[in-house]
Parts: sequence; C-alpha cells; structure tokens
Amino acid sequence: MKTQLDLAREGVITENMKEAAIYDDVTPEFIRDGIANGTIVIYGNPNRKSRVIGIGGGLKTKINASIGTSPDIIDIDMEVKKAKTAEKAGADTLMELSTGGDLKKIRKNVLDAISLTVGTVPLYQAATEYIKKDGSVVNMDSNFLFDVIEEQAEEGIGFMAIHCGINLTTLERLKKQGYRYGGLVSRGGSFLTAWMNHNKRENPLYEEIDRLIAIMKKHDVILSLGNGLRAGAIHDSTDRAQIQELIMNSEVAEYAQSKGVQIIVEGPGHIPIDEIETNVILQKRLSNNAPFYMLGPITTDVTPGYDHISSAIGAAISSSHGADFICYVTPPEHLGLPKPEDVKEGVMAAKVAAHVGDMIKLKDKAKNQDLKMGIARRDLDWKTQYETAITKERAMEIRPERPETAEDTCTMCGNLCSLKGVNKYYAEDLEKGKKKTYELAVG
Repeated sequence: MKTQLDLAREGVITENMKEAAIYDDVTPEFIRDGIANGTIVIYGNPNRKSRVIGIGGGLKTKINASIGTSPDIIDIDMEVKKAKTAEKAGADTLMELSTGGDLKKIRKNVLDAISLTVGTVPLYQAATEYIKKDGSVVNMDSNFLFDVIEEQAEEGIGFMAIHCGINLTTLERLKKQGYRYGGLVSRGGSFLTAWMNHNKRENPLYEEIDRLIAIMKKHDVILSLGNGLRAGAIHDSTDRAQIQELIMNSEVAEYAQSKGVQIIVEGPGHIPIDEIETNVILQKRLSNNAPFYMLGPITTDVTPGYDHISSAIGAAISSSHGADFICYVTPPEHLGLPKPEDVKEGVMAAKVAAHVGDMIKLKDKAKNQDLKMGIARRDLDWKTQYETAITKERAMEIRPERPETAEDTCTMCGNLCSLKGVNKYYAEDLEKGKKKTYELAVG
C-alpha cells in the first residue's frame, strides 16, 4: 500500500491532504509538499475514518489529550466520557493509554465514540498482558509485542508512540552519568529498560526496525518516536541520556521516512524555561525538521495540583520556538487519574498555550484574532467578544453569574468603565478608523 508520504512524493494530492488543508487554512499543495519533505504528517490509516489534521511546520500548534484506565481505576464509561470531553473542548488528537481492564474493549469503545485521530503506546498493552500471564515484563516475548502493534494498526490507530531510541548505547549513557535525580518516569521507557537490563539484549524495537516499519507502512500509521528517557525532574533536563535517545530517534526517523513511513519525534518532559528553545533547536536540527511532539513541558517540579499551568507556560514557549504538537497536562498530574472535568481543564490550558505560541510562530495569521478581540472590547461589543474567544463557553458562563447594571459593561468597573467614559470623546475618530481596523482584524 502507498502511504500519504509515498503519494506526496509522487506529487499526488489526496482527500486527506485536502481535509488537512481546510483545517489550517492553507493550500493542499502546502500540505503535500510538507508531507513529501517530512516536515508535516497527517492521518492515513484506511482502517478507520478519522478527522484529519496536519501536524508540522507552518501549521497551527496541535493539542493532544491523553486518557486511559489504570490498574486502580477501571471505568470504561468514564474513559468514553473523557474522550468525548476532550473532543468537545477542542483537542486535535487523543491518546488512549489504558493499562487496566479489558484494553481492547476500552479502545474499541473510545474509537467508536469520537472522530479524532487516536494514538496509543502499544507497549502498554503488551507489557500489562504479559505481566498478567507471566508475572513480569522482563519475560515478554518480543514477537508478542509486534503482534500487539499489528493488532492496533488493524483497528485504525493513527499514530503510535514507540520507543526505538532506547538501546544499549542509550542505557550506557544513563549508567555513566550516574542515573537520575528523578528516576525514569516513562512507563514504556521503564518497561524496556527493565527488559533490556534483565535479558542483556538489545531493544527489539530498535534491533528489528524493519519489522516495525513494515507494519507502520502497511497501515500508514504515523510512527511517533517515544521519549522513554525524558526528564521527570527539572534537574535531569537535557542530560546525556536524553540527548543520546534523541540522536537515535532522529536516525530512526530518517530511515523510516526513506521507507515511506510518516514520523514524529517526541520530547522531552520536565525542563526549565531557559532550556526550551535549545531543546526545540536540537530536535529540529537532528531530525531534519520533523514534526516535534512536545510532552509538556512541565517547567517546575513544585506545583502538584497546578501542573497544567506549569505545562501551559512551557507549551507556549515551545510553540513560539517551533514545536508543532503539544500533549496536555491535567491538574492531577503526579497525583492521580484524571476525571472528565480535569480533561477539560487540561485541554483549555493547552489551547491557550498553543494560541500564545502561534502568535509568535505564525505571526499575523494568529494575531488577527487578538486584534479583532481588542476592537470588540474597545467598542463594548460583547457578542463579538464571545464569538472571538477561544474560551467562549467559560466566558459566557462568567459574565451572567455577575449581572451588571448596564448592558454594555461588566461588574469589574460598572459605570466607571474606562472605555465607556473615553470613547465618546473620540466618536468621530472611531467612525473613521472603525472600518479600517475591522478589515485588519478579519483579514
């Protein structure tokens, strides 16, 4: 089967490319060329109809929401509700990361409930099922892992986070640097690290890369190269182990693209804000500008309960420097499994972050929305303010909860509204300038 990447290189514009172009208000040719160059990816798996969005250079920063059961909380209905909540709130993609209960049933229910492209970490299913069967992940048969990857691809999964960059060389870097302050926080990374150390063998996902690529190509699944050694603590950020994994992932990315497989490179977890630009530059340079999936980044370790805010700060900076795809963080990060209301908060924080970053990355294309809002506020045009807001639903909840005495003001200032008090002196100037500024705002 020819993948979207194969077709793009042949100069073909597919229906999926057209759909992605509409979503980002770019031309289909722009999407096709980006895919052909390896700087944009789109959904291509023919086994499931999914909403198609583009991720990569020159496009809006996209948002992923992650859901999934744990061994402690297994509630399929809640996971479906979380998936629907994420879609309604404006997530662009969803990762289904369950590790407790009937994983195949949970995944099917989620896939049936939403139209978003869905991603997974196949190693989660392989490891948890093998632990139930044998008591330990270290005894897992690598053939079983590849069977799970094939099974999920057949179900229509759009992208898979797969940890190819953790190999014996990467683990040697980790050992030589004296391990880490925060340990290993990636579940997939920890499963593979334990398996490799116990068996004294190479990572099968790296060693048998052609077998993996064959599955990805057969079903046109995007290979999202997992960041299994991402930092889980600020003081581990941008260390030698992380960079070694990035080097390996970038080499795998180049090889996979040469075989017609679309790829994303992931990274890097917890990092202080002064290292964000460096991480984006490194990832883009080493991977030939492949789409960058930024996990977080969480910018301080001391905000449990508010890590979605810490992450939004990092995501905005990441986006402004060129990150293409951000994974939301919810308030209970580091504390417990998210509930549907946490999913909504996480998506909204990420939406704010993505827009703030896009204002820099995409310049006027994103800033025009803010210009429109500024004019609407100046003119006390509440209808346009609501319509322009990316947080429209919450905005429309707040103002009626605090009823104002005058229709054109709010209870923050009431009759002391600065705009209401001054606009009348510039009425003539406003009329002259209003048409011009409105045209600027709407493009």
